Amino acid sequence: MKYILWILQILLALVFLFAGTAKLLMPTQALEEQAHMSGVFLKAISVAEILGALGLVLPGLFRTRQGLTPLAALGLLIIMIGATVVTLRIPSQASLAFFPAIIGILAAFVAYGRWRLVPR
Repeated sequence: MKYILWILQILLALVFLFAGTAKLLMPTQALEEQAHMSGVFLKAISVAEILGALGLVLPGLFRTRQGLTPLAALGLLIIMIGATVVTLRIPSQASLAFFPAIIGILAAFVAYGRWRLVPR
């Protein structure tokens, strides 16, 4: 189980690093036009995604503060719940809500796994 959790943590970290970095580097006006939300809010979400991605892997790699890993996964789950809800509210993109929902489920599994199944 610990290997499955590590694989999921690394994959999720890569997904969130990519998504967070892409949003952070994108011009604010382009973000606002694409998402129809505040650019500052989306930049804050991107920083949270990057920090959450780091929180998924760094505590285990450095074997310090390992209790932060399930907390990082829970934070990313909250972000994915929001992403799913926002995506569902746009009728033309409702079918795309599947992706953040699956990512959120995987983050929930990592949170539960590192908290209860294979705590460090």
